[in-house]
Amino acid sequence: MAHESPLGQFLRARRAQVDPAETGLAAGGDRRVPGLRREEVAVLAGVSADYYARLEQGRERHPSAQILDAIARAFKFNADSRSHLYRLAGLNPGLRPTAAGDLVHPALLNLMDGFPRTAAYIVGPAFDVLATNPLGTALLAPFGTRPRMVRVVFTNPLARTFFDDWTALADTLVQALRLNAGLFPADPDILAVLEDLADCPDFTQRWDRQGVGALPRTDKTFHHPEAGRIDLTYQSFDVREAPGQQLHVGTAQPGSRSEQALTYLGAVHA
Repeated sequence: MAHESPLGQFLRARRAQVDPAETGLAAGGDRRVPGLRREEVAVLAGVSADYYARLEQGRERHPSAQILDAIARAFKFNADSRSHLYRLAGLNPGLRPTAAGDLVHPALLNLMDGFPRTAAYIVGPAFDVLATNPLGTALLAPFGTRPRMVRVVFTNPLARTFFDDWTALADTLVQALRLNAGLFPADPDILAVLEDLADCPDFTQRWDRQGVGALPRTDKTFHHPEAGRIDLTYQSFDVREAPGQQLHVGTAQPGSRSEQALTYLGAVHA
């Protein structure tokens, strides 16, 4: 239909791909076209049939974020489809952690375990450690099995000596936390960090600067109580299927003392 907007074309095509039985609606009756009827989408999304028809026909081009979320739920869109829906409507989609945001997919756990000479771990939006590989566990052992890294950095006395450049780490960590707070404004773990550290001057002074930035690839030096100095190059990767989760990987120079130290830690904590 030539008069349809890109948004309308997208909705019309996706509507035709939905099996009515999967939505809980009766699948019987006279259906001249595949998929859902417009009226059924309107019921599932909680909007009027006339309003939804105007969206598909290109007569309503500026739906609200609430309407788009309702339609995305009606179609059971994944994160990519939801983001595309928002872009077609000229809006910037807010990201959402997955419903089980603290769960790490088994395939990702297997991937981390396949890094035998690197320290790897998964963090959530508030930089709480959700899972580690064996060397990641050994490296972070002084702070427990699942350390909450923002709290560790600002409240654990060991952090000041464990991390070689504590000041730089504290600066970048707060900037990354603010970035995630903008992406996930209702995330309970981020809100809990902000509440817990509200009386910590080292944290609040940095938070009040309003700096924003993702964690960069960087070289880090650790002073581990069991293995001594360890120099690692860190890189961070977003986990696309679980918005808010990141994979952090620390790699030592091959053949270096740091690599030997990691191997030693892995053996001690095996």
